[in-house]
Amino acid sequence: MIHKTAIVGTNVKLGKNVEIGPYCIIGDGAVIGDNVHFRSHVVTEGRVTIGEGTKIYPFASLSYPQTLKYNGEDSEIIIGKHNTIREYVTIQHGTSEGTMATIIGDNCLFMVGVHIAHNCVVGNNVIFANYVSLAGHVEVGDFAIIGGLSAVQQFCRIGPHTMIGGVSAVVRDLIPYGLATSDRAHLEGLNLVGMNRRGFDKAQSIEASKVIKEIFSDDSEHVFNQRIELAKGKYPENKVIQEIVEFLQSDKSRTFCGF
Repeated sequence: MIHKTAIVGTNVKLGKNVEIGPYCIIGDGAVIGDNVHFRSHVVTEGRVTIGEGTKIYPFASLSYPQTLKYNGEDSEIIIGKHNTIREYVTIQHGTSEGTMATIIGDNCLFMVGVHIAHNCVVGNNVIFANYVSLAGHVEVGDFAIIGGLSAVQQFCRIGPHTMIGGVSAVVRDLIPYGLATSDRAHLEGLNLVGMNRRGFDKAQSIEASKVIKEIFSDDSEHVFNQRIELAKGKYPENKVIQEIVEFLQSDKSRTFCGF
């Protein structure tokens, strides 16, 4: 079902039961899955892949990146299944400085005015409230929730199952399960409410919330990397702690949101 005012490029692949509403512009190179619905005034440019069941609302733009270093390379946007992309959301192509792709997972909700810049990788089941902005090369793990008007600095990593309060500026990596807030986001603890809702073991969650305070403590006799190693060795059966330790050790050049 393509509205008579819509413009669809000649090199576009459309799945079954796709609806393209009034005044949409679907550029050459788009691949649209089954049951995708463009409400109206949606624009896609270049190679954009959209998974089945995704709904995109008016004035969303899936387009080329804003960075001045973009030179027209044949990059792409890949969006998974069953996402909801609300009004005025902008998602932008990858660049040659990254993986040449901006990638979105499945079952995500992006509320009004969300911006996802070039080369970002966003996991599954994430929620971005109104006007969340990701700068380039940001990674966001599964089930992360970011409050309205928050912004994430380029190259930052946001771990899975995290929650970031509204109007927060995230300028350092946030550990998995972390709860962070403030104008320069700092760690408040673990996202225990979210972990409980998703069925995590309560004893492990509470134990992990105590251990991260030890890891990030400035009063310890051990340096930061030593505290991480101590936690890794002391709690081998706690999956939450082990995942946090793996995140902390995966790139030792990074800085992290602390208390």
